[in-house]
Amino acid sequence: MAAKWTKRILLLVVLAGITGGFLWLLWPQPIQVDVAKTVLGQMRSTVDEEGINRIRNVFIVSAPVAGKIERSQREVGDHVVAGVTTVAAIRSADPTMLDARTRVELAAAIEAAKADRNFASAEVLQAEKELRFAKAELERTRYLVGKKVMALNTLEKRQLDSDGAQQRLESARAQLDVRHHNLEIAEAKLLGPATRAGAAPADDCCINLTSPVNGIILHIPVENEQIVQAGTPLVDIGNPFDTEISVDLLSTDAILVKRGASATVSGWGGPNELKARVKRVEPAAFTKTSALGIEEQRVKAILEITDPPAKWMGLGHEYRVFVHITIWQSENALHIPLSALFRWEGNWAVFRVVGGLARLTKITAGQMNSSDVQVLSGLSAGETVIVHPSDLIADGVRVEIRDSPEK
Repeated sequence: MAAKWTKRILLLVVLAGITGGFLWLLWPQPIQVDVAKTVLGQMRSTVDEEGINRIRNVFIVSAPVAGKIERSQREVGDHVVAGVTTVAAIRSADPTMLDARTRVELAAAIEAAKADRNFASAEVLQAEKELRFAKAELERTRYLVGKKVMALNTLEKRQLDSDGAQQRLESARAQLDVRHHNLEIAEAKLLGPATRAGAAPADDCCINLTSPVNGIILHIPVENEQIVQAGTPLVDIGNPFDTEISVDLLSTDAILVKRGASATVSGWGGPNELKARVKRVEPAAFTKTSALGIEEQRVKAILEITDPPAKWMGLGHEYRVFVHITIWQSENALHIPLSALFRWEGNWAVFRVVGGLARLTKITAGQMNSSDVQVLSGLSAGETVIVHPSDLIADGVRVEIRDSPEK
């Protein structure tokens, strides 16, 4: 009899265990979630964009004349001193080769210029003789008028003749100067650098070009010896400590950026972010095609680094950087991670964790940045919100906070 009741009791225990197991399997399990706390503290909103660091004033040394540039003795990165360091040397090119007919024409032009000069010289001699004669006549007439032998009007006529002779002499001398210069022009057309009048061939070596400023050599477009034309860029020089950052902002972002706004520079290769400020935002936009082929209206903004040069040594000309321009900031803003925010019935909302349950909560959002959002109403400091809520999360669903990787 006792054995019979023992079997029944064991059977009931097994059935109860099986039933409890099924109920446990069917009972909804808490959903594991990641959470964050609402924080009351510093927050700022920024415009983030890629920029280019560049030397403010780049001086381009160009060839002053056509000629042969000597092989560069300088290298990119060399330091130069204004007015002292030679950065390039150029040898003046010979004039264009003359054919036989042109050379004969130029020689004939020289002979014609010499003939004009001789003719002008003869006119000067004639004018000098006439002036001497006029002056002698004036003196004789003045003597006779003094003796009351000749009338006074005769003296006035002799004075007029003398003045006219003096003016004709000056005109003849001026004509002689013109003929001299015309002869020099005609002779110069047959001269080359090695035969320049008044100079020995050794004096015609090179034109040495010195640096216009103190700085470093940024680029040498012409390194090898070759023929260059006047105006050809030879060396780029700049001061590595006189730099600025150029950023192309979307026009909608440029409206929010004000002159003097603070900014930070990251992604430049150094260990720390650099401090900067907005120097100016240009008033005109331009069209720029993005990597996706979309035409965008961009506005150029110029920033300057406010940290001392010792902190950004090595940041060179046209290096890429990332800038974060502050358009709003607060030292006492209630904010949560942006990943906790979602839209619900046309409003912003989050899921709070209250007593192990997810509670849908409407909030009023303020300023946003790449990581956080300002909460104007709906939450208080220290509350727990779910970040990256999945479709399984709903109001009243039991949740379990997932252990953080640090733990």
